[in-house]
Amino acid sequence: MARILITSAIPYINGIKHLGNLVGSQLPADLYARYMRARGHEVMFLCATDEHGTPAELAAAKTGEPVAEYCARMHGVQADLARGFRLSFDHFGRSSSPQNHRLTQYFAGRLAENGYIEEVTERQVYSNADNRFLPDRYIEGTCPNCGYHKARGDQCENCTKQLDPTDLIDPRSAISGSTDLEVRETKHLYLRQSALKGELAAWIDSKTDWPILTTSIAKKWLNDGDGLQDRGITRDLDWGIPVRKGDQDWPGMEGKVFYVWFDAPIEYIAAAAEWAEAHGRPDADWRRWWRTDEGAEDVRYVQFMGKDNVPFHTLSFPATIMGSRDPWKLVDYIKSFNYLNYDGGQFSTSQGRGVFMDQALAILPSDYWRWWLLSHAPESSDSEFTWENFQAAVNKDLADVLGNFVSRVTKFCRAKFGEAVPEGGSLGDREQELIDDLYIRIRAYEAHMEAIEVRKAAGELRAIWVAGNEYLQAAEPWTVIKTDPQAAAAIVRFSLNLIRLYAVLSAPFIPDASETLLKALDTDGDWPNDLRDALARLTAGHGFATPDILFRKIADEEREGWQAQFAGARR
Repeated sequence: MARILITSAIPYINGIKHLGNLVGSQLPADLYARYMRARGHEVMFLCATDEHGTPAELAAAKTGEPVAEYCARMHGVQADLARGFRLSFDHFGRSSSPQNHRLTQYFAGRLAENGYIEEVTERQVYSNADNRFLPDRYIEGTCPNCGYHKARGDQCENCTKQLDPTDLIDPRSAISGSTDLEVRETKHLYLRQSALKGELAAWIDSKTDWPILTTSIAKKWLNDGDGLQDRGITRDLDWGIPVRKGDQDWPGMEGKVFYVWFDAPIEYIAAAAEWAEAHGRPDADWRRWWRTDEGAEDVRYVQFMGKDNVPFHTLSFPATIMGSRDPWKLVDYIKSFNYLNYDGGQFSTSQGRGVFMDQALAILPSDYWRWWLLSHAPESSDSEFTWENFQAAVNKDLADVLGNFVSRVTKFCRAKFGEAVPEGGSLGDREQELIDDLYIRIRAYEAHMEAIEVRKAAGELRAIWVAGNEYLQAAEPWTVIKTDPQAAAAIVRFSLNLIRLYAVLSAPFIPDASETLLKALDTDGDWPNDLRDALARLTAGHGFATPDILFRKIADEEREGWQAQFAGARR
């Protein structure tokens, strides 16, 4: 039994995430966690909400809530949606937790002690009307590149050009709208990433099994242009983790907080500490996952994220851990994803374009979405969600292949033999051939799941479903029963065991359907390490209940309505 630590990139607190966000981190992480648990491994699967930074303050201001109350409410919303999509986190934490406050301040103190923190004087925009410095997202104005009048101080959302606040034409405060702005000096802390470049490069070079997408992005940031740059880790904000050296004040940093991208990855560790406290466990129980001097030396740590998060997880967070000179666990494997686009364009949180998690669950149960998203995961390149493709996958894969097989077998058995596994003859050559084929396919499926090749695993799983349909069509128990009831009974008994096999293998992808089938068959979900034993588990006389329709088809009218409904801005 292995010990596997899994973290998903933590979603930002400002609003409900769209399907592109979901498939870029949380959903494939859940697939892997479920599979590894099914294989008998000890898994710790952690995620959280990312609650600090300018967007949280702005989002709270729009709703009129204090930012702490807004974050608490939205954490509940995101936790509910995670449960709705059956994301099996061991703990879904909060980056604003006391545990993350303590750990972030601890890491900052250790980095300072080891010479990896530098104080830098900067010139930043100050709003006299608001009596505060304005981080880049608190400044709006006209884009000098395209003329968009609501460009932010970090980037124009219209043309995507990267900007500095001083680039904007007619800049104004996003808080008050005031144009009474000036540039003042302020002091901030920088993480001296450049001093750790050699260690980071050697570490990345040692990860020869990482996906090309992950490694190429890491090396680009490491070496392109002027190379790895030092990064600011503090901000002039009210909401955040106060700047301290461990439990000591930090002279000159009064009133400042740590930058969200410094404290957010540390929340991975803090989430484990939150988990321990929530379950009344001692600190040793979470530290054994994270400290190599306390048991984590045998842990395999796997991270999941979209490609935009790769630089922070391959450079900044590892620099924080390395620079602390403490024996914290570094990631072993980073599974990164490209982007999922939406119906000829892009998903957009700000413009509400596309399907968001709450809307998806209001339309169809989670398994429909899980299957499509995972079987079309953007691994080797960007992929695109279209309603036509979604409808086709649901109708063909889930309804026609898996659902149809379950329905034909269980209803035929009920009609001819009753709701119990029938007695009958022994297996013949056709069944032996299918067992041999399934053995090869299941080993391939397991290999793809182990390697986190999501689309290949989905393709192999579908092929396993198809094999059962082809067997049933060739065996024709509805014809055989007319001349040889015993042989027909053997076919049905074997087919019922195939349903159980499919339920077990499919559970990481479509957990609700799997649970429905296992409950209907009144059986367990043990992994088929011994295939022949697995295909004989349901013995003669074992009772079952014929399940309702496992997956319904999507009608053309429904698909057309949804396509129109989600083409524009979210209301």
